[in-house]
Amino acid sequence: MPKKSEMDLKKVRNIGIMAHIDAGKTTTTERILFYTGKTHRLGEVHEGSATMDWMEQEKERGITITSASTTCFWRDHTINIIDTPGHVDFTVEVERSLRVLDGAVALFCAVGGVEPQSETVWRQADKYGVPRIAYINKMDRTGASFDRTINAMNERFGSNCVAVSIPAGEGEMFAGIIDLLSMKFRVFHEDSHGMTYEDLEVPEDMLESTNHYREKLLEAVAEYDDHLLEQFLNEEELDLIEVQAAVRKATISGHMIPVLCGSSFKNKGIQKLLDSVIDFLPSPLDKPPVEGHAPDDTTKILTRKASVDEATSALAFKIMTDPYVGKLTFVRVYSGEIKAGSYLLNPNSNIKERISRILRMHSNKREDIKSAAAGDIVAIIGMRKTTTGDTLCDVKNPIVLEKMTFPKPVVSVSIEPKTQADQEKLTEALIKLAEEDPTFIVKYDEETGQTIISGMGELHLEILVDRMMREFNVEATVGRPSVAYKETISREVEAEGRFVRQSGGRGQFGHVVLKVRPAEDGTEFEFVNKIVGGAIPREYIPAVEKGIKEAMQNGILAGYDMTGIYCELLDGSYHEVDSSEIAFKIAGSMGFQAAARKAGPKLLEPMMDVEVVVPEAYMGAVVGDLNSRRGKIIGMVPRDSATVIAVAVPLSEMFGYANTLRNITQGRAAFTMQFSKYAPVPTEVSQKMLEKVKV
Repeated sequence: MPKKSEMDLKKVRNIGIMAHIDAGKTTTTERILFYTGKTHRLGEVHEGSATMDWMEQEKERGITITSASTTCFWRDHTINIIDTPGHVDFTVEVERSLRVLDGAVALFCAVGGVEPQSETVWRQADKYGVPRIAYINKMDRTGASFDRTINAMNERFGSNCVAVSIPAGEGEMFAGIIDLLSMKFRVFHEDSHGMTYEDLEVPEDMLESTNHYREKLLEAVAEYDDHLLEQFLNEEELDLIEVQAAVRKATISGHMIPVLCGSSFKNKGIQKLLDSVIDFLPSPLDKPPVEGHAPDDTTKILTRKASVDEATSALAFKIMTDPYVGKLTFVRVYSGEIKAGSYLLNPNSNIKERISRILRMHSNKREDIKSAAAGDIVAIIGMRKTTTGDTLCDVKNPIVLEKMTFPKPVVSVSIEPKTQADQEKLTEALIKLAEEDPTFIVKYDEETGQTIISGMGELHLEILVDRMMREFNVEATVGRPSVAYKETISREVEAEGRFVRQSGGRGQFGHVVLKVRPAEDGTEFEFVNKIVGGAIPREYIPAVEKGIKEAMQNGILAGYDMTGIYCELLDGSYHEVDSSEIAFKIAGSMGFQAAARKAGPKLLEPMMDVEVVVPEAYMGAVVGDLNSRRGKIIGMVPRDSATVIAVAVPLSEMFGYANTLRNITQGRAAFTMQFSKYAPVPTEVSQKMLEKVKV
């Protein structure tokens, strides 16, 4: 097999499709697969026949849960696509996909406009510096507005979103799209499912708005190319290829976001979207070399260029359990080449892993390949100890790529197997699901003897339990959801911890003096060693920190994890013979508990950002209900005949909200909810909670 040249790499696009729930991501992906010849019939989400939504739960609910990966070809280019979920409970899927992508397509609904989850995924793309193009979908729907949506995008994101195509008509009048670069009006033929089309001249009645948008586009790119600026100011005819190159440059640098439009369901606008992916989004060569550090020295920065000639580096971004082949590890190859049968080093665990097989994925179907090179996204079989976010690299040239950070789970439920036979199956299922999903955490509560599972929301846990029952045939009983509270402190104090056991022979001696205070900027825990003059030998300091960390796992008030703590080790003493690591660990733990009791401990609860879209008629009832849930209204924005209410509400008050909202609005309101931050529990509420704990 010939080596992948730079020319080949120029023709690779690694993209993700991201959006709010119900903006039409999966339908758009289905159309892309149809037009690129990957499928020969159109899959529909509402019929449960979408190729990318292959899980039973996805077909039933009509939502995307896992980020499926596929490869297709357009204009002699290879496009690796990851279709990410829009539901906020599965935000980890979006996060890990964006980490390994070069570009993204952000989808918006022309009726709903910029919705809360659109903002979340946009911020995630900003965090990873992912260049993107925007596609305003559902232009055929009643109430669709291209102007309103693009204005909202610029307002909410503070980005330079600039139209490169505009709709000819909206709602029922939507007839096709006008390309502002070529100044052609594209009309799609219904009888060929939009496979064929004609490019006509722009209709007279559309010329004014077309010229208005074209001028905005040329202004945006002229700023980015001096030659174009000169031509533009002198009102000369602009070269289409030069304009296209300037748009590409501006997009890759993040200076602008080209905006397209269409109706995926009605098969209008997809070819233009595919062209724009090729024309405007970066290839692996357009991105700066990937950075990492040496395994034994985090300050030693190493880089790897997107080239087959570089030492191999790849990042595992997703683990999936497959009923036929076992564990699949999805990787993005950044440099070099990986071959079936060869070994790679996992520097995170310092283990050599053997690649048994390499698969090119098409949703849940697969094709065996012998090797994969820089720029490829593939699944590999044979990884035993590799988890999400781990690096795989050349054994002789190790590098550790930046790990991914994932949000902590906020909702927990207890789970019990129904029979003894289910116990083993449940354990196996929990291990496999926790491997796949870093935001799913399993704990065993020794006091109650229960297994506790935690996740990002009610739907997240519901789907995981459903998968256990279907994929692993586990019969289990699930308890009521409970909230992951935390504890913190409110003032600065000093305290000491002294652990002494001396009863003939060798004893134990550890003594520490600690200062604790609330940490700033949301830091969970910071430990600073201020010991001078060897009051405590250096080898015992890590044991003190370990003891404090263990003590933080059981809060003073109700036994919840403690967070937001800055701790200084000020002083202490030791005994030549009796001191040991275990003695200092216990002393650290005792000292911290003594300090925490005096430092004004308080409870923290997870707060959720909630947005409710509600018709005017039910506004009063919805606001009243939110107030009764300790909700704090942040803002209200009118949208057509409805109002969008933004509100901060404690998670503990939001269980079962979907049913309540359905009842008080006769099913006409919708809401989205996502974790915001931890905030102190009001005194009267925490008193009631603590009384229950004591009982």
